[in-house]
Amino acid sequence: MTQQPTLPNPEKVQQTVTRMREVCRQFDNLNLVLDELIAQVELDIRNSPLTAYRLGKIKSVTNSSSQDSSEH
Repeated sequence: MTQQPTLPNPEKVQQTVTRMREVCRQFDNLNLVLDELIAQVELDIRNSPLTAYRLGKIKSVTNSSSQDSSEH
């Protein structure tokens, strides 16, 4: 004979479901905060003088490379 699995206590199941929903809500809030932080960091990077300087160097290198290519 095999033993039948016992059903969990419905109250305990409800407590677990409630806790899991709360954990999911907390993760959703954390993801929102992280998304806002990422957006702020990306904005800071875009507005950084160092980024502007690097982009300027890249543009000047690409422009001089394309001019060198057109001369040949």
